[in-house]
Amino acid sequence: MYIEKQALPYENLLDDRPLKQIELMVIHCTELPDLATARSYGEKIHYASGTGNSGHFYVDRGGKTYQWVTARKIAHHVKGHNQQSIGIELINEGRYPNWHHSEQKSTQAYSNEQIDALIELINHLHRNIPSLKHIAGHEDLDSSMITATDNPKLEVRRKIDPGPLFPWQHVMKNIQLINIGSIAKKYE
Repeated sequence: MYIEKQALPYENLLDDRPLKQIELMVIHCTELPDLATARSYGEKIHYASGTGNSGHFYVDRGGKTYQWVTARKIAHHVKGHNQQSIGIELINEGRYPNWHHSEQKSTQAYSNEQIDALIELINHLHRNIPSLKHIAGHEDLDSSMITATDNPKLEVRRKIDPGPLFPWQHVMKNIQLINIGSIAKKYE
């Protein structure tokens, strides 16, 4: 499988880990309009360590796959689960630009090329990281609520990715990982 490596500038500052520590794959939606915007966001520094928030892999809408962080590094992509997981980000608008409005809608479908590339990547990683056994969506692991930006009387989910338009049933039929996400199972 061809994966274009484009290491983030701070990759060497991220903590190391042995591959055998990785047990979970987390599927994300960037909720941004394109790969360039996602890259710009991924390069932003958010922590005193000089690092930011990013997945390990990014799959563009046309199916091209990128690696921004090596699997041997702990990327910041899902609070509380980074140490044992790999993050895969799918370029998709999701709720962009109204991430936390009271009306929570994801309107952009995932392309067939993107989902085919995702399945290929999942199977590639599963073959090369024997300890990898589970998969979940970001929304399954971060169910925190925040105040809606357009209505302070309402609370909305902080994360809803990969969201209701993600084809869980198709993906799960084509991979060997165990889905541990309760929200993802609603779409199976």
